[in-house]
Amino acid sequence: MKRTVHKLFYPAKRLSITILLLCCGWCVQANSYDFFQASSQVKVVKCYPNPATSFINFEFQKEVGKNYILQIYSFSGKRIVEIPASDTKLTVTLNEFYRGIYVFQLRDKTGKIIDAGKFQVVK
Repeated sequence: MKRTVHKLFYPAKRLSITILLLCCGWCVQANSYDFFQASSQVKVVKCYPNPATSFINFEFQKEVGKNYILQIYSFSGKRIVEIPASDTKLTVTLNEFYRGIYVFQLRDKTGKIIDAGKFQVVK
C-alpha cells in the first residue's frame, strides 16, 4: 500500500501533528511530521468601529512619535488621507469617504511600514 504525505511549510512556529491517511476504507496512522503554524504579528494599530459609518478611531498600542505617518488608501490604491500620528489615539471623520473597503498603513520616517490593516465604510 502506497502512502502519500504532503508537507506544508509556513515561515513561523513549529507544530508537530500526526496525520491519518484513509486508504481503501482502512485508517492508517502515519508517522508524526513537522508542520509549521503561521505566527501572528503583534498589532501596533487598533482601528474601531469596524465597519464604520461617520468616523473611525486609530489607537496605537505603543508610543508613536512625530515621525510616524498614518496613510489611508482606497481599495483601488488611491491615497485618500495622510495624517501625522503624534498621539496615542487618532480619530478620522469619514465625510469624504465613499462606501467600501479601505487600507491603512502606519509608516515611520524612512517609509518602512510598521503596521497595516483594513476597515470598511458603510453609509
